[in-house]
Amino acid sequence: MHPSRPRTSTAAGSLAQATVVVLLAALGFLGVGTGPAAAADGEVSWTVRTASNDFGSGRQNYGYTLDPGGQLEDGLVVVNHGTAPLRLAVYAADGFTTEQGRLDLAAKDAKSTGVGAWVHTDRSDVTVPPGKSVEVPFTVALPDSAAPGEYMGGIVTSPAQAGEADGIDGDRRLGIRIRLRVGGELKPSLSVEDLNVRYSGTPNPFGKGDATVTYTIHNTGNAILSARQAVSVSGLFGRSDGQAGEIDDSPQLLPGGTWKVSVPIHGVVPALRLTGTVTLVPLLTDAAGSVAPLADVENTTHAWTVPWALLLFLIVLCGLVVAALASRRRRTKLRVQEGVEHPLRERETSDR
Repeated sequence: MHPSRPRTSTAAGSLAQATVVVLLAALGFLGVGTGPAAAADGEVSWTVRTASNDFGSGRQNYGYTLDPGGQLEDGLVVVNHGTAPLRLAVYAADGFTTEQGRLDLAAKDAKSTGVGAWVHTDRSDVTVPPGKSVEVPFTVALPDSAAPGEYMGGIVTSPAQAGEADGIDGDRRLGIRIRLRVGGELKPSLSVEDLNVRYSGTPNPFGKGDATVTYTIHNTGNAILSARQAVSVSGLFGRSDGQAGEIDDSPQLLPGGTWKVSVPIHGVVPALRLTGTVTLVPLLTDAAGSVAPLADVENTTHAWTVPWALLLFLIVLCGLVVAALASRRRRTKLRVQEGVEHPLRERETSDR
């Protein structure tokens, strides 16, 4: 499939057309900084959309399935809503999950090994006249060694130089995601790693404390996955001591990605030995948005929960009991000794 070479056309002038552009940006595009929503607020003077061709029109993002060694062509449309010519850098980049749980695209100078390395635009920058749009073709070409599985990346646009685009700095970016499925066996897999349980006691010798379960979700397969999570703790003999409330599903993790989780559980009895259990249900979302739950993944760990306040109370109590018994023995010994010495003193007195 071959889209036409870069072409310039009049930008959508009607309010309805502009609304469609903004809506597509808000729903389908991946932005960095303030993100695509900024286009609706006038913070950037351009928008991006997918080209209309044999793949369809009005697509929110790009989705492809290719075998290793395969190749296809598509296009990106850049629309300049400003009043001055706009020069933008155009490049492909790998995707990743941020610490906030968002799917983002790597910076231009970051090394890409997946989508960012396999997608090639026909130019590194584009100049768009005011009120016009330009289509930039790109090629997706997989090497023969491409491993089967799912990959995420995207096409990114940003001001070619800081200070361009009506004063917008060069770090502002707008882009569209590319979800790529490389043919071969799909092996979705998650693991629970670095599982740990910490217990915080209470000054009340007979009270309950809090436990904190921390762990890392690791996508060890070759599919993009999120996870439904359940966390619980139990004491000796498997007695349930507490279960965490509802936990949000993890964000979508790319193959090899990780997500750190910390879950508090309140009202836990310090029963010497505590067992923490994490259960994950991997969620596989296909290109159509359908979600399929996979087999559960579970991991457990143990921690000592010594009831120090209760032990201290018992030690003090035992100390008081020992001291009372010792004092009683001393008093008894003194009475016995006095009972023996008194008759002797009386006898000595009478002998005189």
